[in-house]
Amino acid sequence: MKFFIYSKLLKENDKQYVQDLLDVMNEQNIEYAVLGSYAVQLKDQGVISRELKLVDNYEELKAFQPDLVMTLGGDGTILSAIEIVRDSGFPIMGVNLGRLGFLSSIEKVKIKEVVIAVVRGDFYTEPRAMLSLDCNLPIFENLPYALNDFTLHKRDTSSMVTIHTYVNDRFLNSYWADGIVVSTATGSTGYSLSCGGPIIFPTSGNIVITPVAPHNLNVRPIVLSENSKISFEIEGRSENFLCTLDSRYETITSEHRINIQKSDFNIHLAHPNDITFMKTIRNKLMWGLDKRNH
Repeated sequence: MKFFIYSKLLKENDKQYVQDLLDVMNEQNIEYAVLGSYAVQLKDQGVISRELKLVDNYEELKAFQPDLVMTLGGDGTILSAIEIVRDSGFPIMGVNLGRLGFLSSIEKVKIKEVVIAVVRGDFYTEPRAMLSLDCNLPIFENLPYALNDFTLHKRDTSSMVTIHTYVNDRFLNSYWADGIVVSTATGSTGYSLSCGGPIIFPTSGNIVITPVAPHNLNVRPIVLSENSKISFEIEGRSENFLCTLDSRYETITSEHRINIQKSDFNIHLAHPNDITFMKTIRNKLMWGLDKRNH
């Protein structure tokens, strides 16, 4: 079995958990490769001394052919790993060394037992739809995809912007707001949720449009089929606006005409059999807990 270990930053408090991972992979005879920049940190901080197999890009990952991509960090680490994984189909499993962690839902203290479970085959994979961006002017040319969300925002002024929105080439609304979020079902528990959007089950086949601080209070999030094509034109008092795909961003102008639709490939997330979406949202959102009873 082969693992690719992806992480951006080695923190002092996480060294023991990383060491646990390396130890259990050696015990289970797992061949593994590590992101090059992370391998430098492992050596510099004395976690490992021997030479490691390195993977730094999409082509090298496909050549290595891992059975599993394991990320160490938070949800942002998984989003960053997609830049390397892309359409390769290799499943991604996230160990949470960060904070909330809807995508990276595995607790760091369980890292050894999770690896052993994977070796036994006690895990499942789940396809997650991606968003794809197309524009009349070049933006996000290297990776025009997002697992969580696409957003448009005001940038150089405190004044709100106007975002003209079309669904399947038919006019939906002109949003007067600070911005707008288009999220996948996966991204519904991210920025969209913070702006009042609904929680969508990951495999439900939906896209959510959520306005950010809309001027009209009767404007609410709207749920669309994931087969919809959503188009945007933006204008405001500023010449520049902010456009994001997950954690990546570009500056755009009112000359940009942007289309968002479902990507032609999915990302596959891997989970131990005892972790489900319902269990994750109960735990992360602390549903059913009342401190008055403790």
